Amino acid sequence: MCARRFLIIIFLLTLLVVAGAFAVFQFGGTVLRQQALPTVPFEAPPAASGPDYVQVDNWLNLPDTVPPGSAEWLPKGIGAEPAGKVEAATFYIHPTTYLQRDRWNALLGDRESQARAQLFVRSQASAFNFTRVYAPKYRQAAFGAFLDSGEDATAALDLAYSDILRAFDRFLLQEPTAPIILAGHSQGALHLTRLLRDRVAKDPALQKRIVAAYVVGWPVSRAADLPAMGLGACRNNLDNRCLVSWQTYAEPANTDLITGAFEKTTGFNGQQRRRQDIICYNPLSGSDDSGVTGEIGNFSRNDGTLVPIDTTLSDANLVQGEVGALCRDNFLLIAGHDDKLPDLGPYVLPGNNYHVYDFALFWANIRADARGRVNAFKP
Repeated sequence: MCARRFLIIIFLLTLLVVAGAFAVFQFGGTVLRQQALPTVPFEAPPAASGPDYVQVDNWLNLPDTVPPGSAEWLPKGIGAEPAGKVEAATFYIHPTTYLQRDRWNALLGDRESQARAQLFVRSQASAFNFTRVYAPKYRQAAFGAFLDSGEDATAALDLAYSDILRAFDRFLLQEPTAPIILAGHSQGALHLTRLLRDRVAKDPALQKRIVAAYVVGWPVSRAADLPAMGLGACRNNLDNRCLVSWQTYAEPANTDLITGAFEKTTGFNGQQRRRQDIICYNPLSGSDDSGVTGEIGNFSRNDGTLVPIDTTLSDANLVQGEVGALCRDNFLLIAGHDDKLPDLGPYVLPGNNYHVYDFALFWANIRADARGRVNAFKP
């Protein structure tokens, strides 16, 4: 019975990370789709029934709460840092954590999905906790919404995004002048791309406040998406008012599922998306590695990977110099020191896709990258 229960948990967690991968949106009638799609039609909730973001309970993390929120966590081995917080605020959107099939959008009172969301806040949003971090709960689309392109799936994603819009508006009321970091992973990154298009690109005053947007684990087209998002691609690790994005694979990498689906879609400006336009930023080098050739060997530039201490994933050690990375063919490829990657867990997707570890692999470098941009920011 214990072994069976373990296998069920692994299956569900695998579905969790698959749900965040762009490619599975196109899987159609596969066995996975049959076993993952919600079993009921999408049912729109009553108007004005969404979360009230004036209420503290509708946030996974807010600044200055007692006790501190999950984003205030720091890993073991981080070392000394400057005291206090800098004058900036972060708006973070968590990835998919709702695994059930009984509805298309999670209820905010669902304990399991909210507990998983808190784990992501702890391991991802914590990279930005030298700022004031805001992380909203939202009626996220169920993982099955990423396995279909029909009306129900589209409605579920639209409902989730409507919550993000209202949470962001509340965030701006709370932070009317501070420099802003935007961050999201997987489903959260998808919603962040729309937020950039709908809010940032249409508000020049807001654009001037953006330190950077970390759109991680979701492909962004430099040609078909970026012109409509209000920000350019970051050229280096001190650039401001710009966007970084990456998707992580180990070698040998098979990215065909991602690129095959991506190239069938239309970008925000109406152009066809192409593989060669996918943005890749390397948090180790602080660039897109244009012109860099040869094997991956920059292990010493990795200031710290989050390596879980136990299976609860509630705590981690910061391990330096064990993972190298290089942007190649528009994806971020990784290698382990002495050809051995640290044991991060069993949730690597087919094709050596390290989607679920996009943040954990480079946690300390993401933190340094963001801090450097804040320090260089000029209003």
